[in-house]
Amino acid sequence: MHDLSYFREHLDVFAEMAKRRNITLDLDGFRTLDKERRELITENEHRKAQRNKASDEIARRKKEKQSADAILAEMKQLSERVKRADERIAELDATQRQLLLTIPNIPHSSVPTGHGAEDNTEVRRWGTAPNFDFQAKPHWEVGERAGILDLEAAARITGARFAVYKGWGARLERALANFFLDVHTRKHGYTEILPPFLVNTASLLAAGQLPKFAADLFKLQDTDFWLTPTSEVELHNLYRDTTLREEQLPILVTAWTSCFRSEAGAAGKDTRGILRQHQFQKVELFKFTHPDKSYDEHESLVRNAETILQKLGLHYRTVLLCSGDMGFASAKTYDLEVWLPSSNEFREISSCSNCEAFQARRAGIRFKPKAGGKSEFVHTLNGSGLAVGRTWIAVVENYQQADGSIVIPEVLRPYMGIERIPSGK
Repeated sequence: MHDLSYFREHLDVFAEMAKRRNITLDLDGFRTLDKERRELITENEHRKAQRNKASDEIARRKKEKQSADAILAEMKQLSERVKRADERIAELDATQRQLLLTIPNIPHSSVPTGHGAEDNTEVRRWGTAPNFDFQAKPHWEVGERAGILDLEAAARITGARFAVYKGWGARLERALANFFLDVHTRKHGYTEILPPFLVNTASLLAAGQLPKFAADLFKLQDTDFWLTPTSEVELHNLYRDTTLREEQLPILVTAWTSCFRSEAGAAGKDTRGILRQHQFQKVELFKFTHPDKSYDEHESLVRNAETILQKLGLHYRTVLLCSGDMGFASAKTYDLEVWLPSSNEFREISSCSNCEAFQARRAGIRFKPKAGGKSEFVHTLNGSGLAVGRTWIAVVENYQQADGSIVIPEVLRPYMGIERIPSGK
């Protein structure tokens, strides 16, 4: 969320932001609304001053046993006008706030301008794609043959875009999550959090999920609870309406949760397999940082996520998103894309963003400088470290064997207790 005064005084900046993000902002409408609001406030303050002055006059007249009826009648009309103006001002305030809640973050100057994924910039690659002497199969075929993935059962239990992991497949999902958490807590300095999987409206507003992404969320009927779309929401709200001490920063937290998304905007995309699900598991990384250090911390966060892929021996690339492909709350985002041999392409497995003060302003998360003075908003950063289901896909596809078995990456063997998932057929 943007500061109202800054927004009002820098409409040219937001016009440029809208152009870079390929969106439309009704800035003329804001100017009209803001002009009416400010004029109403000025006029109403004048009316209130008149009313206060009249009150003194009424008191004087009553004290001197003089009639104040005419002034009282006039003040009754004036008070009614004040009331109506205050109500209108409150309406305009709510409209302004709602408008500000829908305006995305300003891209950092280092973000390339572009329209979509085709304009993103590859930053680096790691590893090489596996060289099979057989035709690589997609994960759903490998999983079905090995008896570790049952999409038909999931469809019976719930419906499309859900999965049932079986046997070693369930063990692999759990092993990946435990491995991620162990690396991030033991090696990278994150504190593990196990949050609720239900969040309230205030938490979603504070994190920037509402009102923008309401159609992508699942809400529990007749409650204020929503199924979490990402534990970024819970981790961000750990310090909502809190003023931290500067020496507490940076705060690094990580959480494993199930995540729930309706995928309202993804109809017809990735309908086979488990790449795009209504329910999926993810290990999230989140940082609360000093504004002066947030971009260094951003690079570090990306490296933390990359470390997981490297330890698993998975070929991937790091991509800097262009202005037109960035998320709503982000000022700068890197995507990690892992190689999937069955489709011969890279697919997103992590998105790592610096939101600067955008989320913190919505949530009221500040810090008090050690040197004293006015408190400032922290910068918040988030990233997947990693999406567990998509890593499951990558392991199954990249380590599949001609006989239908799946070799377990060495770092996962202590968690799995085996070196290879046998072929079921």
